[in-house]
Amino acid sequence: MQGMSIIVKKVAQLLSGLIFMYGIYIITHGHLTPGGGFAGGAILAGSLILLVLAFGSDVMQLQKREAGSSIMESAAILGFLLLAAAALLTGAGIFFTNYMPRGQLFHLVSAGVIPLYNIMVGIEVAAALFTIFLALVIYKEELKK
Repeated sequence: MQGMSIIVKKVAQLLSGLIFMYGIYIITHGHLTPGGGFAGGAILAGSLILLVLAFGSDVMQLQKREAGSSIMESAAILGFLLLAAAALLTGAGIFFTNYMPRGQLFHLVSAGVIPLYNIMVGIEVAAALFTIFLALVIYKEELKK
């Protein structure tokens, strides 16, 4: 896949970082505002997709990225399940219970374990959407051969 013009590349460089930071903001503030892990993960994936579209890449690099994003997706799912299982180990006795102390209402650290769940969901969604995009691009490139 070929890259685009120098103007598009420069704009993508500037915007992708801001979009990525906005996705992180949506994930970390998901328990306080509308949004959360899924919406933030979709925004994170969008910033990564923007870079691939602007700069292009050959199929070999895309296959390496696809493998890495697939591993990231699996690690996020495992982290999510470990957080849920940690409730059983802490003595709460219920799978997926909120076992961490709650902070002051409407503050960033005010929801116990829920922000950690949001982070894991955000990573999983971003990696899944990016993996799907890369798989489609790789398939398209292989059809051209």
